[in-house]
Amino acid sequence: QMEDPIQLKEEGNKYFQASDYEKALQSYTQAIKLNKDKALQAVLYRNRAACFLKKEEYAKAASDASRAIDINASDIKALYRRSQALEKLGKLDQAFKDAQKCATLEPRNKNFQETLRRLGANIQEKVNARGTLRIQFSTDLRVQKMFEILLDENSDKEKREKAANNLIVLGREEAGAERIFQNNGVNLLLQLIETKNPELILAAVRTLSGMCTGHKARATAILHYLGIDSICMWMSVDNEEISLAVCNLLQTITDCLLGQGKEEHHGKEEALVLDTKKDLRMITMRLLDMLVSKKVSGQGRDRALNLLNKNIPRKDLKDHDNSRSIFVIDNGLKKILKVVGQIPEMPDCLPLTENTQLTASVLLNKLYDDLRCDPERDNYRLICEEYIKSKIDPQDMDKTLHAVQIVSGVLQGPFDLGNKLLGMKGVMEMMVALCGSEREIDQLVAVEALIHASTKLSRATFIITNGVTLLKEIYKKTKNEKIKIRALVGLCKLGSAGGTDYGLRQFAEGSTEKLAKQCRKWLCNTSIDARTRKWAVEGLSYLTLDADVKDDFVEDEPALKAMFDLAKASDKTILYSVASALVNCTNSYDTKELVPELVQLAKFSKQHVPEEHPKDKKDFVVKRVKRLLKAGVVSALACMVKADSAILTDQSKELIARVFLALCEDPKDRGTIVAQGGGKALIPLAVEGTDVGKIKASHALAKIAAISNPDIAFPGERVYEVVRPLVSLLNTERDGLQNYEALLGLTNFSGRSDKLRLKIIKEKALPDIENYMFENHDQLRQAATECMCNLVVNKEVQERFVADGNDRLKLVVLLCGEDDEKVQVAAAGALAMLTAAQKKLCSKMTQVTTQWLEILQRLCLHDNMEVQHRGLVIAFNLISADKELAKKLVESELLEILTYIGKQEDHPKKQHIISVARDCLTKCMDYELIKPLSQA
Repeated sequence: QMEDPIQLKEEGNKYFQASDYEKALQSYTQAIKLNKDKALQAVLYRNRAACFLKKEEYAKAASDASRAIDINASDIKALYRRSQALEKLGKLDQAFKDAQKCATLEPRNKNFQETLRRLGANIQEKVNARGTLRIQFSTDLRVQKMFEILLDENSDKEKREKAANNLIVLGREEAGAERIFQNNGVNLLLQLIETKNPELILAAVRTLSGMCTGHKARATAILHYLGIDSICMWMSVDNEEISLAVCNLLQTITDCLLGQGKEEHHGKEEALVLDTKKDLRMITMRLLDMLVSKKVSGQGRDRALNLLNKNIPRKDLKDHDNSRSIFVIDNGLKKILKVVGQIPEMPDCLPLTENTQLTASVLLNKLYDDLRCDPERDNYRLICEEYIKSKIDPQDMDKTLHAVQIVSGVLQGPFDLGNKLLGMKGVMEMMVALCGSEREIDQLVAVEALIHASTKLSRATFIITNGVTLLKEIYKKTKNEKIKIRALVGLCKLGSAGGTDYGLRQFAEGSTEKLAKQCRKWLCNTSIDARTRKWAVEGLSYLTLDADVKDDFVEDEPALKAMFDLAKASDKTILYSVASALVNCTNSYDTKELVPELVQLAKFSKQHVPEEHPKDKKDFVVKRVKRLLKAGVVSALACMVKADSAILTDQSKELIARVFLALCEDPKDRGTIVAQGGGKALIPLAVEGTDVGKIKASHALAKIAAISNPDIAFPGERVYEVVRPLVSLLNTERDGLQNYEALLGLTNFSGRSDKLRLKIIKEKALPDIENYMFENHDQLRQAATECMCNLVVNKEVQERFVADGNDRLKLVVLLCGEDDEKVQVAAAGALAMLTAAQKKLCSKMTQVTTQWLEILQRLCLHDNMEVQHRGLVIAFNLISADKELAKKLVESELLEILTYIGKQEDHPKKQHIISVARDCLTKCMDYELIKPLSQA
């Protein structure tokens, strides 16, 4: 047995290299016992630590490494081995400190750096995990405490409210929602709903909505736990807040099942296969059952209809799958028709709100529009015809009345289908016959049906022939205000069928003002139900075709305010009627220009020739617009725009856009329009709707953008939404005024920030703006050049000017030589900025046209100081860019011009011009192209 520690160490090293760690351990241990030298002792301990590391005895490895470090604190191998051992023992912070010391001793050692990075990441992960556990534990306690407070009837009211609000907030957070779900939260929330306390029910339902948002698996589990029957029952209650909250919950669940909303992945959810089609069909069937249940409140029925409207028809017609619509038509069309056919005045009527039947008509329309082929549409029609026939019974007038009401409802939905149903044998005759009935309910339903049927001129002709006399008779004799107003609207609608006030006057027998006065009276009478007052608005929408009527109407401030209040109720019919009346009052409808020769020909043949009423002239229109603005028309229009898409039709949007454009005509009124929310309201109108409506709304936006501070008119990110509508007006199909005001708006925007300039470029407006710079029309050319002057600040635009193979720079140089002073100012400004930003453009400028020097000299001698200053800045940029270019300018007459200006005495008004000229001369002296006057 060896007695020499050094020999034992060497022996241990050989065993270690041979991977015989047990024998190496024995050799090092024996050496440690015999050794007396401290330095060798440290080496022996660190070597034995290496053996323990290999044997995965990490505590012993750390202990031996520590003994080596105690002897030599800078022993880098011992420090690293202890770091490795401590890491394996889970003592990451201590291991990190040792690795840090190693990296300090050997900063370039990549192994140490990698260890530090790994340990740092592991420590952070551990900290996060601890934090998550603490948060989870804390959240669990909070959830438990909240439920204890909420379920304790003796809890303080303020504490209950606070706990309810906290629970809602927690449910909206992913971590909080998961903790509630994992801790029997759904069952506890169900207990809150069963308390029948409205506040607790609301809190529970809103929390459930938050928990379902963006999480398909959790939403499915909650749906199955609560049960669709229970959810529909809660939605059926006669409490608007609770009904709406449950509707939102069901919409959130439906969004998850359809794969809409937030796209998030939660754990292993991606691996789950959820059969959503079955759940979606189950929801659809329960919603359809709600439509015909007497136990469902009017609000609950509305919620069911809204959910069907939103989720059944395709969002995009490019998607070929319309199976959801086919399913509803096959299983629920008759149920929707039953709702449409309800007569509120009859005792067996289902609970309804003012909007229920109209919303059902909208659903009928959406389902019909979602059909892809004639066989599908024929099936839809046959179901409707079969259902209507089943209601027609000559022996049962009440049943027949429901059939007429169904046709009336379909006419408010899919109009083409409604027309086909009118063609069914005896339907039109039945309507006319009911008008002559002694029963008021018969007259009420029949008159409404005739009004809806008379929209088509062919049907109107039949009604004119067969029903006008009856309508007049009803209007004169009935004492029922509801029937009287409908009869009046029917007469007005038939009278205005030609789209002018002439037919209207014929039917009104010259008393349109009298009828309008009666409508205004009904409108202002708050004791009359809202539905009847809405008919008064529809009457006015026809009567205001008469210039005298519209003038009187805008003077009647109470009537205007009553109409605006009704408009804010967001009903499809009222929105269209209000918008139509306002279009008439502002004369914002399209008018055909009369050809003088045709007028003379018509007079010769003794035909009626419509003539402009004195009150339709511009002065009267302007006065009416001012009155409407004063009455608060902008606020009303802004509310109308916020209405649900099912209610706000594209036709209504177009009418509102027309009114806004008329209101924006006077620049002085645009500030008021912006202050009352007009700018914000116009953006969606410019994006969605009919082509005409989008153009009108875009033009109104252009008028506002042209003169308003964008930060005030369109605050925040909204300003970027306005760019596209403005760019859409830069089109040869648009008229000159639209082009001009769009350019003014873009000029205003492009002067605000580079982000806005980038947005304008992104919308591909640059080629259009360049085209308008070639325009013969002075104002268009000026506006386009001014816009370009602001855009050239952007680097991307500058690079387009630098690029080869284009005449952009040539155009700007030539525009500097135009006689139009405003064009010169803009073009010279653009050229000054371009030559300052891009030196390449300085030499390029001299190559694009032979007239460049003459144009530059003219700019520098211009009478307009603004043009002159810009010309001198261009000259300075050229001189600064290149000595050879400067030499070319010095050899020309420009030197005399610069000398003449530079020699002028200092003058406050001209100082900026004189200073630039002197800077030019100084630069030439620096190049030694000219000498100072004293040396000359």
